Amino acid sequence: MNLLLDTHVLLWWFDDPALISEKARNAITEGDNMVFVSAAVAWEVAIKKALGRLDAPDDLEDTMTEERFQPLPITIPHALAVAALPAIHQDPFDRIQIAQAQLENLTLVTRDGFIQQYAISSMKA
Repeated sequence: MNLLLDTHVLLWWFDDPALISEKARNAITEGDNMVFVSAAVAWEVAIKKALGRLDAPDDLEDTMTEERFQPLPITIPHALAVAALPAIHQDPFDRIQIAQAQLENLTLVTRDGFIQQYAISSMKA
């Protein structure tokens, strides 16, 4: 199974992994699973950090590399797929991750109940 971490899950992983469910922690550490982080997550972290609304590592990319998390770029097909999503969730960062999970066949690890309403593979964080 290949995973895509939602923003809060990535930040919890760095700050306090105990906040993440045991099932999700095990999936993240399972050597056979690839763990991806969307460019949208880095974008959201950068914006909120610059606004003083979030504490996150200054070296986010290096920290992700140390954890063996793979970056997932946003592509044109990802962006266009957002238009076909039902209007369950209005957050653009989450909507692009949902589209990425669909197109890339990834399991989105999240605690966001809105995301879990989409027809994607998800795992409760």
